[in-house]
Amino acid sequence: MAEPRTRLTRERVLRTAITLADASGIESLTMRKLGVELGVEAMSLYNHVASKVDLLDGMVDAVFAEIELPEGEIGWKAVMRGRAISARAALARHPWATALMDSRSAPGPATLAHHDAVLGTLRGAGFSIALAAHAFSAMDSYINGFALQEAALPFRTEEETAQVAQAIQARFAAGQYPHLTELTVEHVLKPGYNYGDEFEFGLDLILDGLERVHTGQG
Repeated sequence: MAEPRTRLTRERVLRTAITLADASGIESLTMRKLGVELGVEAMSLYNHVASKVDLLDGMVDAVFAEIELPEGEIGWKAVMRGRAISARAALARHPWATALMDSRSAPGPATLAHHDAVLGTLRGAGFSIALAAHAFSAMDSYINGFALQEAALPFRTEEETAQVAQAIQARFAAGQYPHLTELTVEHVLKPGYNYGDEFEFGLDLILDGLERVHTGQG
């Protein structure tokens, strides 16, 4: 006897679409492929998502729902730092989402709740409306830009890093680019190097700068 088919829901459609996009990229995601993965005709999907645009809106909203906002009386810097680290982790899990995060004209409830919580944290800490807007923009520009850059790197492991660095160095004469060579040998090729470690260094620079501006705004 065949097992009963799992009931199709909007959440299941979105989660399956996210899994497909994670595996093959957002460009390859079609309603037909999504229907095949779910074992239904593509037209059945429209009972749960109004359109491809609605599907993308829902997928982005689901990624926003993964971003944690630390709770408790820990101070705005700690909250924003934790939120940034969580956001970067979510974008690393779903690289396709970075370019879509701020492009939606019909943001979902998780997206709106996230934005409201960030602004509420800043305003509650005494940031003026203008400074809260500046802070939000600066942090998100950094988070999203870092996520895009990290996803585009041609290496992931130490071994891959060494292979890429050696291949690049082999293309030019010794001493032709001394500062790049120095950086590569003395930093990039050192044991334990991970480009992702740069994220928190830059994040702290931004947060420290915002703290100075915030302290001086009064």
